[in-house]
Amino acid sequence: MDVVYALLNGILIALEPINLGLAVIGVIVGLFVGAMPGLGSVNGVAILLPFTFVIQNFTGGATSPMIFLAAIYYGAMYGGAISSITLGIPGASTAVATTFDGRPLALSGRAHLALVTAAIASFVGGTISTLFFTGFAPLLASVALSFGDPEIFALMLLAFATFVGLGGDDIPKTIFSICIGLVLATVGFDIVSGEPRLIFFDITGFTHGIRFLVLAIGVYGIGEMIWTINTSRYGNTMTSVDLRASKIWEAIRNFKDAWRGTAIGSSLGFFVGILPAAGATPGSLMSYGVAKLTSSKPEEFGKGSVDGVAAPEAANNSASTGAMLPMMTLGIPGSPTTAVLLAGMVIWGLQPGPLLFTEQPDFVWPLIGSFYISNFVAVAINIAFIPIFLWMLRMPFTILAPLIFVLSLVGTFAAYQNLFDVWLMVIVGMAAFFLRILDYPVAPAVLAIVLGPIAEPKLRQSLLFSDGDFSIFFTRPIAGPITVIALILIFLPLFKYIRDRLRASKTGAA
Repeated sequence: MDVVYALLNGILIALEPINLGLAVIGVIVGLFVGAMPGLGSVNGVAILLPFTFVIQNFTGGATSPMIFLAAIYYGAMYGGAISSITLGIPGASTAVATTFDGRPLALSGRAHLALVTAAIASFVGGTISTLFFTGFAPLLASVALSFGDPEIFALMLLAFATFVGLGGDDIPKTIFSICIGLVLATVGFDIVSGEPRLIFFDITGFTHGIRFLVLAIGVYGIGEMIWTINTSRYGNTMTSVDLRASKIWEAIRNFKDAWRGTAIGSSLGFFVGILPAAGATPGSLMSYGVAKLTSSKPEEFGKGSVDGVAAPEAANNSASTGAMLPMMTLGIPGSPTTAVLLAGMVIWGLQPGPLLFTEQPDFVWPLIGSFYISNFVAVAINIAFIPIFLWMLRMPFTILAPLIFVLSLVGTFAAYQNLFDVWLMVIVGMAAFFLRILDYPVAPAVLAIVLGPIAEPKLRQSLLFSDGDFSIFFTRPIAGPITVIALILIFLPLFKYIRDRLRASKTGAA
């Protein structure tokens, strides 16, 4: 009852006019920075962090500034889906998986369904994760601490196992695509030895590695644009879009069809989010893979599956709340954005850690209450503005293609202020186009680049700890079962593929 009373009191404080107004403004700003390629929640929160000192001086405490920044964080998680669905350009890395099915839905005239599904799944994921946060914060913090390097590597291996099913029926091509992604993930300086690796043609621009956003915008912005122009699938016509409000309400009523993906994303996203240094991007990608792996209609994924939109959107919002948990209870940021929020808390005179809930309840509970409120505000604004988002799709492709190209260039440059990355993004887009012509799946390579930089140091640190003994991944109580499941998921499809090929060859010979 003490928790319920504290939460209700916190919600009442969060509903005060100044706090509610900051939450609404923060969500709107977050929607904008999330939808703009190259900005994202990290840049949005970091840019507006100095503004919170004005808010603190006006309100006399740290609660209102934190509500404002947290609302930006939430809004950005919602906003990333907008450009992913309408333009095919991920607004942030957390929305890459949404592009896989959101864009095909939009191109088939069902953009309203994709946008509504993304908004409601985000709301459900954010609300469920906030409920977990409210009731089990201390317990979940201890669970997060039990995940060492071997456990996190095993989890990443499990994520790779789900990727095997993302490339369709040609398992070797999928594995090859994953290997390409892993190789590209090693470009740059070795974080352990400090030695440069794979610096192609001695170009210094490769020393910082191939940044994920460069790859994502290149593949899903430039690559998709070239593919559309080449195939002339749409020509000068406009994508079929129905702007009637009845269609939006119909999509809301039909959200029940996406319950499986939403449930997977909400639970898995939160679990990955609470792990230090994991974040929302791995959570959304893993949720997409698991949703396809467990779906009764896996063949629809990549072609316009509502579960393929719901799973990553529920996951990235759930993970964003989960990432707040280790930041507040342990003082360990769970994502790049929460690292900025952690810096803000320290600047405001707060000490994140186990004692924060007992020593600063007047800060903690209004903040948790604002999570619920920001979710309601974000889903309401998102659905209300869907007709405007749909209007973008009515533009002829002859206008939309230059817009996509310019946004891709500006987004890449805005993210890194480096012309080398802009050129690299264009080259990546062209390479993705040729891979599609050769019928190689691009998604597994993109996903491998996300998890490669997380998995590699965990693997090496685990082996250093065990003196090179790989049994560490099988003998530990948490890492062992996860590793075994991952290996089964990797080798079982490969075994089935080899078996089917052998049967086909025998049938052909007969």
